[in-house]
Amino acid sequence: MPFNFPILLTWLRVALIPLVVGVFYLPDSILSPYEKNLAATLIFIVAAVTDWFDGFLARRWNQTSAFGAFLDPVADKLMVAGALLVLVQWNRVNAVIAFIIIGREITISALREWMAQIGASKSVAVSSLGKIKTAAQMIAIPMLLFYGELFGFIDTILWGRILLLIAAVLTVWSMFYYLQKAWPLIKEKAGNLIDHNS
Repeated sequence: MPFNFPILLTWLRVALIPLVVGVFYLPDSILSPYEKNLAATLIFIVAAVTDWFDGFLARRWNQTSAFGAFLDPVADKLMVAGALLVLVQWNRVNAVIAFIIIGREITISALREWMAQIGASKSVAVSSLGKIKTAAQMIAIPMLLFYGELFGFIDTILWGRILLLIAAVLTVWSMFYYLQKAWPLIKEKAGNLIDHNS
């Protein structure tokens, strides 16, 4: 298993995920509800920043690796899923929206793995639509973790919910985009399997 600074940042992101969740379960005598919200928000933001830095540094220092390419999206999905689950637990996010986002990530991850196995991973490369979805999601989640008024005038509850709803819509849209791109190969492989078994 290769080890370098970009991979260390990715592992750091994985390690921060339980902290985002766990901070909400600390007794109020240790952290007040406001302090829990603030701590979870800051931890999530630090984790999100490492997501950008590990990829940037891996490319800049020519330290990309197959293991890093595997671990990075896994860390991203764990981070988002962990945060969404705690937000559902605290009634800040609708469970249906969380299911749509998490379900899409599982579906597309499985699709990408299958496409990579047949040598067609470029067919489901990240699109601009997926990047917009990720941006909306990564702004919405810390807003909903903070869950209050920021700087005295930004209603993070309202804007977080709006952005997460936008992310959910883009999640479905981008999933169908990827499935449409992969459909010719899925159809071809299914046809070959039927012919082979008949």
